[in-house]
Amino acid sequence: MVRQYETVFIMTPVLSEEQMKEAVSKFQTYLKDKGAEIVFEDQWGLRKLAYPIQKKSTGFYHLIEFKAEPELVAQMELEMKRDERIIRFLTVSLDKYAIAYNEKKRREKDAPKKEETQS
Repeated sequence: MVRQYETVFIMTPVLSEEQMKEAVSKFQTYLKDKGAEIVFEDQWGLRKLAYPIQKKSTGFYHLIEFKAEPELVAQMELEMKRDERIIRFLTVSLDKYAIAYNEKKRREKDAPKKEETQS
C-alpha cells in the first residue's frame, strides 16, 4: 500500500555546494528508481543544530515529501545510515490531515508570488 512520507535529513556542514547537491540527488534518484513519487522538496539551507552532532554545530537541512511503499523507507534509511555525509535524518508517515496541511501551506506560499506576477 502506497503511503505518503516526509523525510528531513541533515548533511554535514563541511560539504561544498556541489557535494551537497550530489548527496541530495543521490536520494532523489534512489527514490525514483525504486518507484517512489516525489511530491515536494525544500532546501532549508545551513541551520544551527539544537545540540552538537559529531562535534558540528550546524548542518545543511533538506526535506523530501514522497509517496512510496513502506518497505522502501527502511531501505532508504539504511542508505542514509551508510552515507557519511548524512549526520541525522527523520522520516514520518503523513496522515490525511498532515497531507492536507502541507498542501494548504504550499498553496499559501505560492499565492503571493502569483499576485506579484499579475500586477
